[in-house]
Amino acid sequence: MNSSPMRMPWVDTAKGLSIILVVMMYSAYNTGEYTGGVGFLHYAIGFATPFRMPEFFLISGLFLSQVIDRPWRRYIDRRVVHYLYFYVLWAIISIGLKIGIFSRDPAGMLHDLAMAVVQPYGVLWFIYMLAVFGLVAKLLRQFAVPAWIVIPIAAGLQMWAPHPDSYAVEQFAAYFVYFYVGFVMAPLVFRLVEWTQPRPAVAVAGLVLWAVVNGLLVYSPGYAMQPVGMQMGLAAWPPLHLVLAVAGAVALCVLGGVLSKFPAMEWLRWLGEHSLVVYVAFTIPMSLFRGAALASGLLTDTGMLSLAVLLVSIVSPVVLYFIVQRIGFGMFLFERPAWAHIDGSAAIAAPKKPLSAAAQSSRT
Repeated sequence: MNSSPMRMPWVDTAKGLSIILVVMMYSAYNTGEYTGGVGFLHYAIGFATPFRMPEFFLISGLFLSQVIDRPWRRYIDRRVVHYLYFYVLWAIISIGLKIGIFSRDPAGMLHDLAMAVVQPYGVLWFIYMLAVFGLVAKLLRQFAVPAWIVIPIAAGLQMWAPHPDSYAVEQFAAYFVYFYVGFVMAPLVFRLVEWTQPRPAVAVAGLVLWAVVNGLLVYSPGYAMQPVGMQMGLAAWPPLHLVLAVAGAVALCVLGGVLSKFPAMEWLRWLGEHSLVVYVAFTIPMSLFRGAALASGLLTDTGMLSLAVLLVSIVSPVVLYFIVQRIGFGMFLFERPAWAHIDGSAAIAAPKKPLSAAAQSSRT
């Protein structure tokens, strides 16, 4: 996974928060499925339910304006092939391990590999959909479809929330609007973060107000916490859910801007810069550790076990990444090799000095 030449510390910090929330959800619900209980992490992730995944897609759309007008071949390399490389690689690894080796079902493994072409596999659906979103956005740009047409239609699909046989279509309807809103709102988001960064008191006050409103709407009468999943209160109303998703995504960007000013948060920025490392590899250690912990009987409380699973799931891919770097073999797991580019050039390494928000917005 090569660094983008347009890295900005607050963006990576916000992505670090996002990957923690994503892994937290899977850790809590995966643990809850096997224990049949609800732990404190369930309530933490319940608060983030409206914006947990929208944040990732909105951030992915923030930088689309820099590449969307490139020639088709170069654009497809950066925004489609890049994601499909990691999707295919890790789908083969995950299916091969889970179905082929652990379940000893070669026929099932081949079936799942074939289905993974048309139906996003497991947690890798996010990477699959980023490739699809990038392609659709380019086509909309090619045919000059204005944003005032795209956004209402995409928002309507999100609120309609269809459940067709195709998981890809279902996820497209659920999340494309956030990707496209990130693309359209990028200048506003960059200016907001740039304005709040030197005004931490104002930023914190705004974040507290947002957190109170979001929490009250999520945990309003009618909510139900379950071992695997959550039914929100008033926040479940589709139009309000959409608004809270965008508000929460922007709030995490502002929070990323505040936290990125603290040297102690460098680890979070690094995690966001390498979020793909965690995303593609966390499910394997998550399942292994959760199974071993439950079998040992040493850690059975749902809340504490969920927290332990979360930590292991985040740290394990990072350790693997450093091991691969140290031994000099296996970087193809996390960085796209030169042969996997279709435009005839390898990705360019990022300069050490990040761009300012003003420089960023001038390129959008």
